[in-house]
Amino acid sequence: MSEKCLLDQWRDMAYDRNLSKEQLESFWGKYFTIESSIYEQLLEDPDTEVRGTVKELAEKYGQNVMTMVGFLDGINDSLVTPNPIETMDEDTEVSLGFDKEKLYKNMVDARADWLYELPQWEKIFDENTRKRLYREQKSSGTIRKEKKIGRNDPCPCGSGKKYKKCCGRNA
Repeated sequence: MSEKCLLDQWRDMAYDRNLSKEQLESFWGKYFTIESSIYEQLLEDPDTEVRGTVKELAEKYGQNVMTMVGFLDGINDSLVTPNPIETMDEDTEVSLGFDKEKLYKNMVDARADWLYELPQWEKIFDENTRKRLYREQKSSGTIRKEKKIGRNDPCPCGSGKKYKKCCGRNA
């Protein structure tokens, strides 16, 4: 029988249904503080790709391996080259080379205001760019339905007839 991969272990711990609401809030509160700290360091030098094993990165950022796995799970969609998070172990070589715009948009999408409002973003993007990225991300999830043509509306083909007497006749 094989042992669970690190990602599954992290998810079991982070989403443990046996914990009370207060315990989960405490767990996530601590995690979000750690996550902010790691992002602050990464965003200080956003053009330098941080590499190492999962264990080395955990040590570099002063965290345990499980917390680092959680961080890697969260940032993976924003990386230039995604890490093999489903199969990684402590000795898997990983990269934190992220796409700045994608990372910012993913933080907005996750409603992680404690991350997309970090002061380090001000050195990376000016205020107008941050607002543009924010709007782009917020509107990307909005589904807009075209106005439905009513039976008695003018036909969109431009014939001047009512829709029901023109293109809508066979609909």
